[in-house]
Amino acid sequence: MPDVSPALDLSPDDVITSEAELRARFSAPSQLARLKQLDRLDHNCRRFIALSPFLCLATARADGGADNSPRGDVPGFVEVLDDRTLLIPDRPGNNRLDSLANIVHQPQVGLLFFIPGVTEMLRVNGRARLVTKPEVLELFTVNNRPPAVVILVEIEEVFLHCSKALIRSRLWQEEAKVDRKVLPSLGRMIAEVTDREPAAATVAEYDAHIEQSNKETLY
Repeated sequence: MPDVSPALDLSPDDVITSEAELRARFSAPSQLARLKQLDRLDHNCRRFIALSPFLCLATARADGGADNSPRGDVPGFVEVLDDRTLLIPDRPGNNRLDSLANIVHQPQVGLLFFIPGVTEMLRVNGRARLVTKPEVLELFTVNNRPPAVVILVEIEEVFLHCSKALIRSRLWQEEAKVDRKVLPSLGRMIAEVTDREPAAATVAEYDAHIEQSNKETLY
């Protein structure tokens, strides 16, 4: 990979500023790429969602910024209500509520579904609402704990995404796995955000809190 300096010294001619400029740098999309887009789920999309234990949720902030957050549970944790509607339980997290707050202000969302071992992905775009109806929350109760909210997504676009990104990344290949020990613990990394040289006791406290949270508040 190229060694790119953070000081790029870009001129106006080095940056694309219009869609026309962008498209001029690429060939036209194939007929297959154009025709694969649907406005609802077909039987293959439904099957993909039923097998998926993980998705990324992209949202937009009211100020124009953006967020992308993970959502995961047992395969099929996303409920297909009908061919235009999905229900996603919001399981316990860090309570920053970035994605949920974004949905309140700007309902457009993008979903990217993954299946372990499968190199294709499923993309879903639509509009989201936060549902608190008790009967809906009850559908997603685990260990007697219903979610605080369920994200309802009204589908506008859906299509299967090709394998190239996951093939290049070797994401599902055993030999591409990284030993967790090459990174500091999450507790240490968080402690270093506020203190460049955090005390060992602080790191241990953070790590213990994270481990306890992972054990006790998955649902």
